[in-house]
Amino acid sequence: MMNRKTIGLLAYIIFLMAPIYWLLMMSFKTNEEILGRLTFWPQSFTLDNYIVIFSDPSWYNGYLNSLTYVTINTLLSLAVALPAAYAFSRYKFVGDKHLFFWLLTNRMAPPAVFLLPFFQLYSSVGLFDTHIAVALAHCLFNVPLAVWILEGFMSGVPKEIDETAYIDGYSFPKFFVRIFIPMIRSGIGVTAFFCFMFSWVELLLARTLTSVNAKPIVATMTRTVSASGIDWGVLAAAGVLTIVPGLLVIWFVRNHVAKGFALGRV
Repeated sequence: MMNRKTIGLLAYIIFLMAPIYWLLMMSFKTNEEILGRLTFWPQSFTLDNYIVIFSDPSWYNGYLNSLTYVTINTLLSLAVALPAAYAFSRYKFVGDKHLFFWLLTNRMAPPAVFLLPFFQLYSSVGLFDTHIAVALAHCLFNVPLAVWILEGFMSGVPKEIDETAYIDGYSFPKFFVRIFIPMIRSGIGVTAFFCFMFSWVELLLARTLTSVNAKPIVATMTRTVSASGIDWGVLAAAGVLTIVPGLLVIWFVRNHVAKGFALGRV
């Protein structure tokens, strides 16, 4: 007989999974069935909604655009945050705490605050509607988070390891790449996960800073109204496919995320 904790956990899981299940079932239904009577599974199973996603350039290009700028942003955020976090964890300098706090305040501000400056700047320098524009805009939010997470992991590595490596003749780049980074790979995995997820689901900046060439999938999903109304089946299929990259990222970094909650600043 199940106890209260088990019943509560099952109820919580059902509550979380119900919207995903409903979205998945809608993606295999026709619009007539979706707008008709209530059904818990497709009465007339169809793959037409997914065929539209993979055959219509306006849909599959949205996924490619999103994956492109998300990947660029994650790599840039890690490239900037790794040396910055190392400096905060290993050196004491004038204003270090104030600078660290200033970095975090950028992450606390909502994206709408920086929307107009980014739009005017990118329009002036010719970066509007490019992948790098969205990637750089997201760096303003991801780099502070990445520095904060990585600094926690790096502070847990004894400084004696640095000194021993220098005595053994390692240069800083060689030590940092061959010795130090492998020791904080869990922190890097956790950081990459959070950077990817923020950039993947962020809508306001991605939609405003793009129009055609770099239009992300989140913007495409908000513009599905046509003369015949909303194509609910295609929209549901797009939603299911939007969840897949996040699930894949979680699968590949699941061990790092688990260690991050146990050891690092997560």
